[in-house]
Amino acid sequence: MSNQTEQPDLERRGFIGKTVLAAGAAVVAPGVLVSVAGAGAKTDGADPGKRYGLLIDTNKCAEGCTACVTACNEEHGIDLMQKPEGLDEAQWQQQKPQWIRKVKLQDNLTGRVTNLPLMCQHCEFPPCVDVCPTGASFKRADGIVMVDRHTCIGCRYCMMACPYKARSFIHQEVEHQTVSAPRGKGCVESCNLCAYRLDYGADNTACAEACAAQGHNAILFGDLNDPNSELAQALSSAASRQIRGDLELNTGVRYTNV
Repeated sequence: MSNQTEQPDLERRGFIGKTVLAAGAAVVAPGVLVSVAGAGAKTDGADPGKRYGLLIDTNKCAEGCTACVTACNEEHGIDLMQKPEGLDEAQWQQQKPQWIRKVKLQDNLTGRVTNLPLMCQHCEFPPCVDVCPTGASFKRADGIVMVDRHTCIGCRYCMMACPYKARSFIHQEVEHQTVSAPRGKGCVESCNLCAYRLDYGADNTACAEACAAQGHNAILFGDLNDPNSELAQALSSAASRQIRGDLELNTGVRYTNV
């Protein structure tokens, strides 16, 4: 019997990878659907010259509209998750993942109530990253805050540290998921500004596209560092606020008319 360690066939692995990317959709494992129709070539990585973010105009955010939530759920396979058998409905509503949710905020000074979508705020100084013991919570060079499920140990320190309650914990086995958002039991996850889309050449998030399709145009996505971007120009022409600006986290998500 040979004592040599068997090495992976790298050429074969490369061929398989190209074959998967060439397909419109393919199942690579039970319950895992890869859908890359229309995807361009993958970029070389996060661009440190960019800082991606959102500007949300609450005056345009329609009461009762949840198009952004639905689009996010469909984009990342959250809608594929089903209530486990025997689990109480109220408990499921508390446990099921939410990357974006509609909330109401009240200004303590004026009493004004505002409807707005709330997600990970992609802070420049993210508390979730500071407290993570394994480095699973991290910030990309382009400012997107993410979770690496392969190194997440499910301690949930990041959930306690996040002032926006923007993270979800997966309590049950995941039978169906998409390649854009791999998930697993015992891991934390949150909005990643559709990083998978950006890495393959897209220029918008699912939530912003859905909002525009409804005619509201309340969510604007772009590069905060590019003075010529629509987002940067909108920020320079209108007063905006950060949620919990007193924490000085320099969030990548800003709001107007709050």
